[in-house]
Amino acid sequence: MDREAYRNCSSLVKMPRQSYEQFWSSHFVDYIDKELSYSKFFKKYLLPNHPCMFSRRFTEDWKCRKQWVTEEGKPHFQKLLQEFDETPVPVANCNAKEYNANPKQVMPFKEFIHYWKEYIQNGHSSPKGCLYLKDWHMSRDFAEHSVYATPVFFSSDWLNEYWDTLELDDYRFVYMGPKGSWTPFHADVFRSYSWSANICGRKKWLLYPPGQEEFLRDAHGNLPYDVTSSELQDRGLFPHREKACQPLEIIQEAGEIIFVPSGWHHQVYNLEDTISINHNWLNGCNVDIMWQFLQNELSSVQKEIDEWRNTMDSWHQHCQVIMKACSGINFAEFASFLKIISDNRMAFLNACSSGDSPDYPRHLSETLTTLGPYHAAFDLQRVAHVLECLLCNEDFKRLDQSTLALQPETMLQQIRDTIQTTRGQHLLYQE
Repeated sequence: MDREAYRNCSSLVKMPRQSYEQFWSSHFVDYIDKELSYSKFFKKYLLPNHPCMFSRRFTEDWKCRKQWVTEEGKPHFQKLLQEFDETPVPVANCNAKEYNANPKQVMPFKEFIHYWKEYIQNGHSSPKGCLYLKDWHMSRDFAEHSVYATPVFFSSDWLNEYWDTLELDDYRFVYMGPKGSWTPFHADVFRSYSWSANICGRKKWLLYPPGQEEFLRDAHGNLPYDVTSSELQDRGLFPHREKACQPLEIIQEAGEIIFVPSGWHHQVYNLEDTISINHNWLNGCNVDIMWQFLQNELSSVQKEIDEWRNTMDSWHQHCQVIMKACSGINFAEFASFLKIISDNRMAFLNACSSGDSPDYPRHLSETLTTLGPYHAAFDLQRVAHVLECLLCNEDFKRLDQSTLALQPETMLQQIRDTIQTTRGQHLLYQE
């Protein structure tokens, strides 16, 4: 990557409200149907946190678009059954509400396909309700299949890099659902980015830019389950609804990929029988948004159990435990996350300088090499910025520092030393 793409990007700020309003006035999303450099995507969409849509030409070579789809553009049930048959998969019931989501069950893949075929034959209805296979870790469970390739635009993916290193989890999913299946109103995990590719079928997206969701809260401060519900017209229940902008409505066709920016709340409908591949991902452009989200999550936990603050010596530690149970991560794990990301980039930059081969997985080496040393330097500067924020955070200071995988002061110095050394080798951009 060229150094100009990352010049003056080391100190990012959230997009000002007026910029979102300026974007909103255009009422459209850029449709990308030709070659686009990573640098342009980085500057035009990642940094300003703007949605966009990639045309089907970016997925036309994927095996799943040929093997999972019939000539008529429908899900190829026979081929899918041959591949996955008895595989246990998570299935949600779109007709049932559990808190602000749909309850899930695990069933054999072939049972879901049998249901789906019957659902279609019965005019897209069933006494079982509308079932939706979602959040299936197909890529993790069938890594040898290689039925798609992550586009380079979404390859700076700290979230999956971290979980791949731990070999515990990932945020790469397959969704399969009949016409009428849907996902309730939400923002993505840790306020990450997401990209979603339709293998077949069509989706309707309703998107709200960051901040607009505050106007959609009810009188108790809760977000709606369904933003299209007539309940939202009740001023007594939703007192600020009229202040919210109209959602950005996007129709996504087969083969297209939508980029959903960080912190944009959305609701999604399958307009036809649809299969999609979805990734959640984070990088240096939105890690500060993740850090703000984690602070907000901890604050919410602290408010919930504030009455026990003075009766428990380990109250702050309990808050971290509860936060991890609710959010999937706490401050200590966030520090571990930052350490793995920075260690990989320091190893890469030092290898660029010395000519040695760094010791990490081949696919990560290929990604870092493709994005180049300027991107790695940008990443390190973003990690350093968040580390400085951690050092100023009172709740982080209360953690038992001896148990942390990362000592922030030490890591900061290592990052600065690496940047200084590699800058001397003309690997980094000059300020």
